[in-house]
Amino acid sequence: MWFAATNYRTAGAALIKLDIINEVVNRTGITKTKAEMAVETVFECMKRALGQSERIELRGFGIFNVRPRKTGIGRNPRTGAEVAIPLGKAVRFKPGKELQSLQ
Repeated sequence: MWFAATNYRTAGAALIKLDIINEVVNRTGITKTKAEMAVETVFECMKRALGQSERIELRGFGIFNVRPRKTGIGRNPRTGAEVAIPLGKAVRFKPGKELQSLQ
């Protein structure tokens, strides 16, 4: 994984947006403000595309798409009470071949 070179992350810690921004700064040498703007622009573009039910294909990484979610009955794990699940949409991710082969 290309974030393996970052020494400040501990094993098992979640990767956050700031980690991505810092990696862009380290690899490109651009300012943190510009890196933040670039990362934010990519995420906003992805959100907008998914909001319009468009498919996002990132070769070597995976595919994001929006699929309809059926209505149904679920359970509240704390109380065990039945909860109606409304009709809606959900973002799905299918990893690419390179991502699937990570060990």
